Amino acid sequence: MSASEKAKATTEQAKGKTKETLGNAVGNERMTAEGKIEQSKGEARAAKEKASDAFKR
Repeated sequence: MSASEKAKATTEQAKGKTKETLGNAVGNERMTAEGKIEQSKGEARAAKEKASDAFKR
């Protein structure tokens, strides 16, 4: 996994988790949902890169 893609994936996951937690704390369902979506995007990016690395070997 390239370092920049790994960093993007980790950042997306962290931002999503923060947004989800904040949404839960203030009772904002939309923010909570957006946080979950962002986390999923980060997880998908990480999975894509891991699969790409597996095929390179």
